[in-house]
Amino acid sequence: MVTSNAPAATKRARKPIKKGGIPLSAGMVLVTLGVVYGDIGTSPMYTLKAIMSGNGGLGTMSEDVVLGALSLLIWTITLITTVKYVLVAMKADNHNEGGIFALYSLVRRCGKWLIIPAMIGGAALLADGILTPAVTVTTAIEGLRTIDFFYGIIGDNQAIVVGITLVILCILFAMQKAGTSTIGKAFGPVMTVWFLFLGITGLLNVGFDLNVFRALNPLRGIMFLFDRNLNAAGLMVLGNVFLCTTGAEALYSDMGHVGKANIYVSWPFVKLCLILNYLGQGAWIIANHGSAELAVVTDLNPFFQMLPEEFRVFAVILSTFAAIIASQALITGSYSIVSEAIRLDLMPHMKINYPSETRGQIYIPLVNNIMWVGCMGVVLLFQSSEHMEAAYGLAITCTMLMTTLLLFTYLSRIRRKPAAAVVFLVFFGAIELMFFFSSLTKFFHGGYVTVLLATVLFLVMYIWRRGTAIERTQSVYLPVREYLDQLFDLSHDESYPLLADNLVFLTNDSSLDKLDRDILYSILDKRPKRARAYYFLNVQVTDEPYTHEYMVNTFDTDFVFKVQLRLGFRVNQRVNTYLYQIVEDLVEHNQLAPQNHRYSIYRKHSIVGDFRFCLIRKVLSPETDISGTDARTIEAKYFIRRLCGTPMRWYGLENSSVIFEYVPLFAKAKRQHKLTRIPLDANAVLAAAPKKFEAKPAENSEDSDDEDIFSASMHNEREENANDAEKTLVGGDTASFKPLRIDEDEDDEDSEEEELEYAVKAAEAKIGEQDQGDDR
Repeated sequence: MVTSNAPAATKRARKPIKKGGIPLSAGMVLVTLGVVYGDIGTSPMYTLKAIMSGNGGLGTMSEDVVLGALSLLIWTITLITTVKYVLVAMKADNHNEGGIFALYSLVRRCGKWLIIPAMIGGAALLADGILTPAVTVTTAIEGLRTIDFFYGIIGDNQAIVVGITLVILCILFAMQKAGTSTIGKAFGPVMTVWFLFLGITGLLNVGFDLNVFRALNPLRGIMFLFDRNLNAAGLMVLGNVFLCTTGAEALYSDMGHVGKANIYVSWPFVKLCLILNYLGQGAWIIANHGSAELAVVTDLNPFFQMLPEEFRVFAVILSTFAAIIASQALITGSYSIVSEAIRLDLMPHMKINYPSETRGQIYIPLVNNIMWVGCMGVVLLFQSSEHMEAAYGLAITCTMLMTTLLLFTYLSRIRRKPAAAVVFLVFFGAIELMFFFSSLTKFFHGGYVTVLLATVLFLVMYIWRRGTAIERTQSVYLPVREYLDQLFDLSHDESYPLLADNLVFLTNDSSLDKLDRDILYSILDKRPKRARAYYFLNVQVTDEPYTHEYMVNTFDTDFVFKVQLRLGFRVNQRVNTYLYQIVEDLVEHNQLAPQNHRYSIYRKHSIVGDFRFCLIRKVLSPETDISGTDARTIEAKYFIRRLCGTPMRWYGLENSSVIFEYVPLFAKAKRQHKLTRIPLDANAVLAAAPKKFEAKPAENSEDSDDEDIFSASMHNEREENANDAEKTLVGGDTASFKPLRIDEDEDDEDSEEEELEYAVKAAEAKIGEQDQGDDR
């Protein structure tokens, strides 16, 4: 029987979900300017400066050189940001969410290997998200030295710069819990002024000399790139050119925070302002490239030099704010990436907050804190922006290449446009490979930091996904109806103490008629748990903010209930209070007998009894027969799981009565040696050697609906477990409940079963002695 319960007041208060995502509005366009474009919006501060420095300085920047460099910048922004991301990638959204993991979720059924580029790209983007705030904020604070007043305070003391940077980073990350909508409203006006400033100052420097607009010709960029007389850096100049589009991937990742419609409307304005500023800087360089006075200026920056001296104070202060805001695009993009990774089971479950009533705007405390510590560590390690900038952009080129591979699959397999997909792959793959190899020159000058961070993040994803594949060889879902008679007998068996009126198991299984075998094993085998009623609760988060609904299958009984609790993404998941309402509703509908209390502090006794919650945790035991590598992977996964918190906090059970049930993970049980009892008066028996058993190597396998290379490698083992389940379990239909036996001997089958049962009990005894406080 399935029942639904949603109070009328709640239904009236609930707002309908907007299927098109976040709608277009003037307010959200302002938020978009504040949240999305910070990284790409600050690129004019250093891109042409880096190109000029790499080419030999101001004296080498002839008109043809400047026009060629400008052409590369304009067409890089156009092709990479506008065409690839705004026009192509943003069409590949997953329920209005963007980013490399959202893209992977669309194409993962097209190839098991696609999970690898998704993991590499996601890890690289998260690594760059840690580095970018440190680089941009440090660069901005160092820029204050160009103003005499601030130079008098800071001077050449880098420790002051580092201290100010750390304080700003602390404030920035502390603000994140307010949500991107609140932050965007605060940052939006500043970034609007910033882009207007970029466009106006660039246009004023262009003046009436339209020669600089010849840079719009892409042939000038190609000639500059391959003509060593014009470009002293050769193809390596692309490492500096790439700085103009580093925020493009963050734009795609932040789509869920602001909505694609608001990006479509705001991007033309942003792009126009960026190009006008680059053209203005180019016009200034052409006009002054022969100046002997400027040629001797150390660290010459055309972005500030092209401004009248009286406006430079305003420019430096405004650029400082813009650089701080630039960090926001990577931070909010990181939340989206991690959220998608959790949904794809590439990262552990974490607590996610929704500060606004918009589904895409999220805040993940653990991710925020890790990035916070990482950014501060980068600042303390490198001290100056000159050292940090060497690593800037290297990881993003890797992410862009991985995104191109996934978009090729999306276009060819999902959109069924193979010809367009091949053109897309060849064209953008060639461009981004050139960017990638040119950026490799930064590796030994600081790029190794982003590579190291990306490697660590990739290993976390690999361990989690591979560990899940190993665990799923034990994924056993049994039909509940096959065990109703045993549950009924146990609930009325007074030889066992009554554990609770209502015993609740939390499960990830969303079906309404099956259960994970570990739950039934915990109730019936591990230590029979007698209760008046058993509840198996699954929590689903909906796309609406204030959903309060549930479904329940009673199995035509009054003592077993499979419940799916459906809560909106803004609803606090305190399942104990909601479960009390569900039980009360079941009693009122005569589906559950009243659980009257004889004792209570209240005058009116409740009809609902007490609750105990049981959380199942699998633990690796010495008897588990898996390879050493797989065993280490499982151990690493469980270590990561402990670091990410406990379900008690996720589901608001801190003050509830909770049981942690530890069960051994048996992919296959090692063959146990049979003990021989030695009589005390028979010393001769001491010479008898015990019978030895040899175990055949276990096969690694797994099977799941969304199979990838990790699960495919373990397919055979799960099939073997499924066959054994049909022989050993009541209603078994998917995998083995008891550890599988190896090297079966038909003559001694019963004794071997006893040995393996003993192995299970022995493993559980050891687990019981382990530190069970990890999850508390």
